[in-house]
Amino acid sequence: MKKKTITLFLIVACLLVSAGCGNQKAASDDFVLKIGYGGSLCEAPVHIALEKGYFEQEGLNVDLIKLAPGAQFEAVTAGQIDASFGLLASLIQPLSNGLPIKITSGLHTGCDKLLVPNNSTIKSAEDFKGKRIGVPSMNSSPIIFTKRFLSEKGVNVTEKNPEVEFVVFSAGELPLALQRGAIDAIAMNDPAASVAIRENGLIAVADSAVTPPYNEQYCCAAYVSDSIAKDSPEIAAKYTRALQKASQWIAENQDEAAQIQVDKKWVPGDPVFNASILKTYNYIPSAKGAYDAFSITAKQMQQVGMLDAGVDVDALQGESFLLFDANNGII
Repeated sequence: MKKKTITLFLIVACLLVSAGCGNQKAASDDFVLKIGYGGSLCEAPVHIALEKGYFEQEGLNVDLIKLAPGAQFEAVTAGQIDASFGLLASLIQPLSNGLPIKITSGLHTGCDKLLVPNNSTIKSAEDFKGKRIGVPSMNSSPIIFTKRFLSEKGVNVTEKNPEVEFVVFSAGELPLALQRGAIDAIAMNDPAASVAIRENGLIAVADSAVTPPYNEQYCCAAYVSDSIAKDSPEIAAKYTRALQKASQWIAENQDEAAQIQVDKKWVPGDPVFNASILKTYNYIPSAKGAYDAFSITAKQMQQVGMLDAGVDVDALQGESFLLFDANNGII
């Protein structure tokens, strides 16, 4: 009788364990990855991954959450989103201060432009000495690109004896401030920069999509929260593969990608004009490309005073990425 009782107990225990495991698997299957996005044209990989079914192909349930411009960092820190897409340069300084994310892949090049009126006397980096440049913020990707470009050309953009003055205006006010003569140039990213070129008669002195060596460096990258990277790396891999597939598709289908973005109301504007912008980017995804660009950008940010000199860039680079091996199907 005693043996029967023990046997029955073990059977019940096994059933309970099995049921528990089943529930855990169901919970995993039901997991929804919350992806934050801002509605920018260059976020096309996120939009296309959904519209073309790449998230679904990976068996990934997602919820795309529209965020106000610049709200991604606060949202991921607060746990409101699990993943997002951002300008690589703008991630570096927050990562040095503990932003809880891991970068998983570069997605494309391009985005940032330094613009002047087409009748401006400014033709080269040297001509910016003594001039005022309007920027959307003092830590944005456009100002980082501009300082890198000018510094490499011998123009002092550090806080000590700067040869250029940077002035903050909202993105919508920048072209108007330039037109009124309050500033001599503007640094912006797309699509606003390309719209300003078309509507305000501006030209690019430097463009990260076409100006060497920046045109070969990834400007936008995919990332996941630290908690996803640590507790669910398989989810991070699925997210990364989906975005890489979408990026590769965009590289061969910019016209259709732009049409989908407008038709599905991901972004406003004219699909033909939007496609012309997408065609200036290199939408060939690469995790290594982002990893290499991170080091180059971070070291130049230190040189221009936008990243603390005490930051160990090599250590920060290693700590800021979740890299997968080739067996995960990630480039």
